[in-house]
Amino acid sequence: MFEKLYALGINDAMITSSVLTLILCIFAILVGRNLQMMPSGMQNVVELAVEKLHGFFEDLMGPYLCKKYFPLVGTLFVWILICNYSGLLPLMGKAHGMQAPTSNINFPLGMAIVVFLALQIIGVIEHRSVVKAYKRLVSPFFFMLPLMLIDEFARPLSLTFRLYGNTFGDEEVVHIFGDLCPIGLPVIMQFMVVLFALIQALVFSLLTAIYIEEVCEGAHEEGLMEPVEA
Repeated sequence: MFEKLYALGINDAMITSSVLTLILCIFAILVGRNLQMMPSGMQNVVELAVEKLHGFFEDLMGPYLCKKYFPLVGTLFVWILICNYSGLLPLMGKAHGMQAPTSNINFPLGMAIVVFLALQIIGVIEHRSVVKAYKRLVSPFFFMLPLMLIDEFARPLSLTFRLYGNTFGDEEVVHIFGDLCPIGLPVIMQFMVVLFALIQALVFSLLTAIYIEEVCEGAHEEGLMEPVEA
């Protein structure tokens, strides 16, 4: 079966990604099908986690931007975190159909491209003008344009290689220490990877939030960003 999938261009990371997506969809359906005004059990845990995450990004982006774009940055955080943690599963990266999606450069690159395109759209939407949205590229002086363009296109590359490099490196380190010392040391390394995986998911979504705030800079002063209703 795997040979047929490989022949179609479907690799291990794509298979794992599809399985994780299916699991997350089923989990969301199970948690959300009987929502209660007074949450309990798993609903309470999920709502608490989302509330804490929302509060973190609200402090960073402000109420208006967080209200509009938290679904984007929040989804990126959860998805990257799940993908990173999937690399801790036994035989991940060794068995057919099992590879942490974020350890394949195509997945971080795909997410970085989505973020890059979203930033261009968000900037135009918030400034309500293409000219005003890209005015930041020539501010404060026009000769800054080449440097600002380099910075603009360096963002997706930075997001890609930061996430890919760390995830791939963590996975390889665990495998190497597992071969050298199969008892004790790999367990310690996995605890470290759990922390690093969380940090990498947070960094990717955090940088996305910062970039959103940057492309929207000035729209608030122009009165284009509407205040959030209490």
